[in-house]
Amino acid sequence: MTEIKEGALFIADAHYPHHGDEFIKLLQKLDNGELTTSQLFLMGDVFDLLFGYNDYIVTFSNEAVNLLQKLSQKIEIHYFEGNHDFCIKKIFPHINVYSRDEQPVVMKLGTKRVALSHGDKYETGFGYGVYCNLLRNKITLNILKPFEKKIINYQMNKLPSKIICFKMPDFEQKVKAIMSHYKDVDLVIEGHFHQAVNIGKYISLPSLACQKKVAMIQNGNIVFSKIH
Repeated sequence: MTEIKEGALFIADAHYPHHGDEFIKLLQKLDNGELTTSQLFLMGDVFDLLFGYNDYIVTFSNEAVNLLQKLSQKIEIHYFEGNHDFCIKKIFPHINVYSRDEQPVVMKLGTKRVALSHGDKYETGFGYGVYCNLLRNKITLNILKPFEKKIINYQMNKLPSKIICFKMPDFEQKVKAIMSHYKDVDLVIEGHFHQAVNIGKYISLPSLACQKKVAMIQNGNIVFSKIH
């Protein structure tokens, strides 16, 4: 079982490049040594749109992709695919990439069993599940290739205006339903919701795009922090 180490850094929901440049600045700090970490956990939707089997979409985030590829040669990186970044194992061959189907992944933090996931696996509805399976499919992505530039340009022009930062009503009830799917774990860490709250055993990570924060392991606990 993989161990989450002291000093590990968690980044969730940066939605790069449309919702701030904090993500690219953070990667640059890791690259030049201004910031160090024992492990890097990318908890999904760090890119606003990135998927595999497509060279064109990568051009919108080339600098960040190249930096991650470089960092993966010297830092242990775990990438939990989100609903905005998927089918990326070939883009990042030296990163431990977990698809939606492979999530949650259970790791060890001290004596605790910790389940990690982007956060869109449970309580999302049957229709969403079907949509995810279709979209995150190599055959589907290849079928769409003749229309790729038109579709991608439309989405990339649309995404910057999408409102992604807000407090979810009745989030505690949402968490209660999600936690019913988690058994035999001491802690659950997820992104996706952009809420930056702890509710019992459930940790909703801060969104780098919204709260401008990351999470770090300090003294065996996960804490939210701004990177200056």
